[in-house]
Amino acid sequence: MSEIVSCYSGGRYAERPQRLMWEGGWLGISKILSSWCSPQGPCFRVLTEDERRFELMFAEAVDDWQVKAL
Repeated sequence: MSEIVSCYSGGRYAERPQRLMWEGGWLGISKILSSWCSPQGPCFRVLTEDERRFELMFAEAVDDWQVKAL
C-alpha cells in the first residue's frame, strides 16, 4: 500500500498527522482541529496549509488510512 498520510509517531503510530496525499500531491497539515479514537483506530479532523479541511481515519487492523475532504 502506498503512504497517503505521513505522521509523527513517538510512543505509538499515528500520534500526529503531518501531511496527506490528495489528488496526486502532498498537502501539509497546519492544524489538528480535533482528534478521537474510534473502535478501528485514531481519527483526526485537520486543516491543511491551503485552508482545506479533511477527516483522516486510520484502521489499525488492516493498516489503512481513509481520507475524506470536508
